[in-house]
Amino acid sequence: MNEKFEAAYRRFDEENSRDPNRETAGGVAQPRELLYAQRLAVWVDRLAPDASEALRLAARCQHIRRWEFPRKNQPMTRTGYLKWRADLKKFHAETSGAILREAGYDDETIRRVQDLNLKKHFPADAETRTLEDALCLVFLEFQFAALAAKSDDEKMINALQKSWGKMTEAGRAAALKLNFGGREKALLQRALNG
Repeated sequence: MNEKFEAAYRRFDEENSRDPNRETAGGVAQPRELLYAQRLAVWVDRLAPDASEALRLAARCQHIRRWEFPRKNQPMTRTGYLKWRADLKKFHAETSGAILREAGYDDETIRRVQDLNLKKHFPADAETRTLEDALCLVFLEFQFAALAAKSDDEKMINALQKSWGKMTEAGRAAALKLNFGGREKALLQRALNG
């Protein structure tokens, strides 16, 4: 990739490396959002080896500095959740735009990355669908088991059905190849059987 791309990636990673929350991967505690960004970028590369520069950038900054917007800052209601999500997406898009501008990107590329961050034109836009597949696959591969361990079956089945409904056939095929534990496999089967 080019110099601008490398500079933007480096800046995204610098920002996410400041996450005070840690997650252990490969026996090493790492900043959670840095790890998330790396995982999301890997899934985009797997799903779309010829992905555009804008899509690759959007994957790397999708949750940039997410820890600065904790869920607890909004009421624990459906309305509070939706407001939190909307504010968070806007924050990610604004933050990524500032970094991309600093790296030398033009307004058109910045707008495209932000549209992907905001999931505009979903599901009509193919790149937004690829990004959504990657987001769902990161959830299924790395977060599903931990969430299932502390959630009841019905909540998990509902979450799985919502994720599955957003995914393309390619994303679903990739999901079915993941190595799930016994409970997770059973929950997924129940979710798919409706």
